[in-house]
Amino acid sequence: MAFAAESTYFDTGDGTVQGCFREVDTDNYFEYSENIDGVYEEYPHKVWVTTPNIGIDHGFRYARVMKTRVKVLVDEDSEETWYFKQGSQRRFPGAKMSKEKVWDVLTDTGVK
Repeated sequence: MAFAAESTYFDTGDGTVQGCFREVDTDNYFEYSENIDGVYEEYPHKVWVTTPNIGIDHGFRYARVMKTRVKVLVDEDSEETWYFKQGSQRRFPGAKMSKEKVWDVLTDTGVK
């Protein structure tokens, strides 16, 4: 189970947290937020894989969350595909994202 950093929450942070999903093979729960770092722009999300430890680990991987799966950047030039457990992916109420990114998620195409 991995929760997004508090700095992304609606009440205590910048409100970039977007939603959550369960990965099909392991049933692990992940939250994801919008990537506003200005790097790896082809990956518009951050999937939170562990609790961030300041100075040691950021706690996230850059990713492209789509309708039925997520493409996770695991190295500078390689990615993994994680599939969602059926019915587990959801967006949080109040989550905002640019229109282009929403279209990519809805069409399951990813960023071009």
